[in-house]
Amino acid sequence: MWRVPALRSLRLTVPLLTVPLLGALLVAAGPGSSAGEPGPDVVPPLPTVPGLPIVSLPTDRLVPSYTGGPARERPMPAAHLPQHPFLAPNGSSSMHNDSYSSDAYAVSGPLGHDPVVESASYGIRECATITFDSQGRILGLCGGVEGFTMMLIDPETLQPISQRVVSERDLTSGANPLTDICGGTYFYLDERDRAFATTTDSSIAQLQVVDDEVVEKRRWPVADALPEGDCLVATAPDWSGRTWVFSKQGHAGTLDRRTGKVRLRRLGGPEEGIFNSVSADETGGVFAVSTHAMYRLEADRRGRPLVTWRREYDRGSRLKPGMLSQGSGTSPTLLGRRWVGLTDNADPRTRLLVLDRHTGEQRCAVPVFEAGASTTENSLVAAGRGFVIENNYGYSGVPATMLGRTTTPGVARVVLTRGGGCRLAWTNDTVAPTSVPKASLGNGLVYVYSKPARDDGIDAWYLTAIDLRSGRTAWSRLTGTGTQWNNHYAAIYLGPDGAAYVATLTGLVRVTDGARP
Repeated sequence: MWRVPALRSLRLTVPLLTVPLLGALLVAAGPGSSAGEPGPDVVPPLPTVPGLPIVSLPTDRLVPSYTGGPARERPMPAAHLPQHPFLAPNGSSSMHNDSYSSDAYAVSGPLGHDPVVESASYGIRECATITFDSQGRILGLCGGVEGFTMMLIDPETLQPISQRVVSERDLTSGANPLTDICGGTYFYLDERDRAFATTTDSSIAQLQVVDDEVVEKRRWPVADALPEGDCLVATAPDWSGRTWVFSKQGHAGTLDRRTGKVRLRRLGGPEEGIFNSVSADETGGVFAVSTHAMYRLEADRRGRPLVTWRREYDRGSRLKPGMLSQGSGTSPTLLGRRWVGLTDNADPRTRLLVLDRHTGEQRCAVPVFEAGASTTENSLVAAGRGFVIENNYGYSGVPATMLGRTTTPGVARVVLTRGGGCRLAWTNDTVAPTSVPKASLGNGLVYVYSKPARDDGIDAWYLTAIDLRSGRTAWSRLTGTGTQWNNHYAAIYLGPDGAAYVATLTGLVRVTDGARP
């Protein structure tokens, strides 16, 4: 654990040689690879000076820094979304914001008035999940080649206040650090500012801030309950405060934090795995999507996990480029009092599915995006009476977006109709290779992290705002050019003050409105 003084963000320029150098450092798996498969060697991260911004390049001046214009604030009515009694306030407790995994905020995010971009570099380390504690500070679980660190970060300067190593990677395992989902991706923040994180050694670690320092209070081993070779992927509390755990090989269960007892059950057959986060609702249900089916689980009086329903979906015939596994790439997203959304992996077009979360019955299946080029590895967004989905087809790894290349375009919204079905409301041709999009119900915009294709080989990354009602792009603001600005599956976040945050492979970006009329 170390502490650093707060420094104001600076901006640096470096020679263009930084681009191929960083590309060499950030070698990713090629097309068709999946999490946990052997990957190429990865060079340890370059030493960095804490407090400096993410490196900017002279090529920033060769691309548009801002397109479009400020949006008008048009709040969108929110669906039923109760506050989980054992989580931090909605919008601040996890990667997907709340127990429903809505990926939507009540707060108004940036409207595009002369947006200001600030950043801080943490080395080659990505804070895929960040939360906001009761003081508005950022707690981020940040992963690099070496392992995972919980960082306490100033939300305005982005400077680290304190950090503590949570778990280390086994670099001899052959797993590619850029696609390995074993521990370190997900954690949740509870109502008492306690963080519960999965670790690479299949434990649940409890961390919290004491006198501005991140400390580990306790750790519960789960590895002995798992078969050899398995690992923890996700964790979440149910409405009784019971901690649930989920493994890559498809095990689901409960952890009694008082006694340390773990109760697990296998979901499906030996080929079935879990690669994404989970959700919970006020009925006691916990929802998980495996590579084959959607589940609703609950615990009996002794804490044993029970499957109340299972619904198979079309997992397709192949691992599409942009996927970590052959199956759904989404976490279950709950909408209102009755529905849960996910995607399948159907050919030729991925479909957005809406199920009754009480019975598992399917309400609708709506194909999205271009035939033969549609998939998503990121969660849906629940906004109003529908879901927003992003196309990640073609993101086979970091090199897929280097040298001006990018992925297949597509952001779409599917809405529930009053007649009991669903319809495709709009499709936008923005290219958003890997972001977890987020909606601001406070202003009616959905934010994606976009990268247009360029013939000149420049890799330009933008925060882009799309109107939730019409599907029209409102504005895009450049964050930077170069691979160091790639967010690589990390989410977009809105802070309590409406600032937008994007984690990249080398640090954290903050975007706020400048002067507003």
